[in-house]
Amino acid sequence: METSFPRLLAHHAGTRPGEAAMREKEYGIWQTLTWADMAEMVMHVACGLHQAGLKSGEHMVVVGANRPRLYATMLAAQSLGAIPVPLYQDAAAAECVFPINNAEVRFVFAEDQEQVDKMLEIREQCPGIVAIFYDEPRGLRKYKEPGLSALDALIEAGRSFALAHSDFFRTEIEKARPDDVAAMFFTSGTTGNPKGVVHTHRTLLDRAKAGADFDKLTSREEVLAYLPPAWIGQNIFSYAQWLACGYVVNCPESASTVVIDLKEIGPTYYFAPPRVFEGLLTTVMIRMEDAGWTKRRMFQAFMDVAKRVGPALMDRRPVGALDRLTYALGNLFVYGPLRNNLGFSRVRVAYTAGEAIGPDLFTFYRSIGINLKQLYGSTETAVFVCLQPDDQARADTVGVPISGVEIKVAENGEILVRSAGLLKEYYKNPAATAEVLTADGWYHTSDAGFVDAQGHLKIIDRVKDVGRIRGGTNDGAMFAPKYVENKLKFFPYIKEAVAYGDGREQVCVMINIDIDAVGNWAERRNLPYAGYTDLAQKPDVYQLIKECVEKVNADLACDERLAGSQVSRFLVLHKELDADDGELTRTNKVRRGFIAEKYQLLVDALYGGKTEQFIETQVKFEDGRTGSVSATLRIDDARIFPPVKAAA
Repeated sequence: METSFPRLLAHHAGTRPGEAAMREKEYGIWQTLTWADMAEMVMHVACGLHQAGLKSGEHMVVVGANRPRLYATMLAAQSLGAIPVPLYQDAAAAECVFPINNAEVRFVFAEDQEQVDKMLEIREQCPGIVAIFYDEPRGLRKYKEPGLSALDALIEAGRSFALAHSDFFRTEIEKARPDDVAAMFFTSGTTGNPKGVVHTHRTLLDRAKAGADFDKLTSREEVLAYLPPAWIGQNIFSYAQWLACGYVVNCPESASTVVIDLKEIGPTYYFAPPRVFEGLLTTVMIRMEDAGWTKRRMFQAFMDVAKRVGPALMDRRPVGALDRLTYALGNLFVYGPLRNNLGFSRVRVAYTAGEAIGPDLFTFYRSIGINLKQLYGSTETAVFVCLQPDDQARADTVGVPISGVEIKVAENGEILVRSAGLLKEYYKNPAATAEVLTADGWYHTSDAGFVDAQGHLKIIDRVKDVGRIRGGTNDGAMFAPKYVENKLKFFPYIKEAVAYGDGREQVCVMINIDIDAVGNWAERRNLPYAGYTDLAQKPDVYQLIKECVEKVNADLACDERLAGSQVSRFLVLHKELDADDGELTRTNKVRRGFIAEKYQLLVDALYGGKTEQFIETQVKFEDGRTGSVSATLRIDDARIFPPVKAAA
């Protein structure tokens, strides 16, 4: 795509200046910024940054929630030829040290006092930082740190400079070339220091346009930006595609108001990882279980119709007249109100990615008329590799290669990708770049999978994680831990699962319960509990989780390749896995190796045949304090099913 992000902003501001570009909710009221407003703000921030000393080719960190001013700062940096580097706003201060030093950052945009405090905490370790600009002044009035100033002051300085140098901003924008570096995103760093993924204007905008063309997106779409801007998925949906399509991006007031804001906005284009869809459905099911007998019966009856008829209607397959009529009644009394309650009444396209989504969860949303689909991609591929056509959405695949993408499967089962959206390089890491990019342009995804007969890509697991059972009756059987974990997480009662089995005789799993779902389940059975640790070790809860594990085993028994991956033993952890404790990445992916080392005592107990094990674990609280959680964990056996041979 022969353009750049700032040029696209200038185009929208020039052709449709009075139309809405972004909305931000403040004090319960939606504030609208037009394209002309955004262009003016970006110009003033850019001029202010130029005066402050930001140079072309430099990196500038932006850290905070989705806000018009955060996006304006990114555009302002790009307008000067500088490179925005978004960091996760929930990252601990220490996690920011490597990215800032690696990228030789001098300038930082920090949204509020929390983010400013982090930057000040690590300033001695990051001597390159010379300026920190904050957006929200609350709590910062008495701060007298050198280089710390309000974004408002920067904008005022930029406004004065722009008046005196009327051609400066336009001239700077015109200097940009499509192959100039546009942004850098740091990976989660599950096996060491994070890597800076370098993308150009061309790579990001090419994939943004390819995704938009696939789903026929227009400037009339409404999007809710609520996931971290540092995650490339959110960045593509609310930044790259925003500028490529010119639609409206809405920024919620806070994380706690997202559900309310979702209903108020009624987005037409929506994206969320499976955990968000799981949480929404869990809330619905909890409310239905608390409803009266009549409402429950009507809901169950019409949901039975929806599961039978809804997916066929979504896939444009023939449906009988009586089924159509019954579904229409269900739409009037149940599905329509439910979509409205979820905030999905206007959704035309909804995507999920990042982890596999459960077939029941996937079917539920499609059965009530929500066009939920899966996509496949990564930070290195600028997200869009495979997408699902509207009438070919399936829970067990991630779609077909879209425009500009080639896919092939290596001998070891690894998926290789070639497209115009591939990273330029890993910053200052030529060895890592050479590992993933071949001389002829193929990117090693590290994912194992295959392309099915219909041309859809199916992902099994990470190549490095696919192992073998050694010894016992399943000697040599394939073991795919992520596949097993995702199947367990399909149940609303299970929030996280960590499976082990490579090189061992059997598969064992550590599980986190979902405190909301299991808590509601316990309350309806008059089962008292004093908190997560107490609830997790209740015999009734263990029986509930055991039933889930055995359902997964029965399902695995029907898969010839993975029947040996059935779970033999399990335990329910005494604490929730947490990114602050190093157990999850900032995108909530399980760090299996780290967990195995941290909980070696539990792994040994699972494989040692013990029925219980005492453990004490240090935890970090939100306010930075540390403490410990201890419990004697019960260990249970699960039923293993004989493999079911496919019919001849």
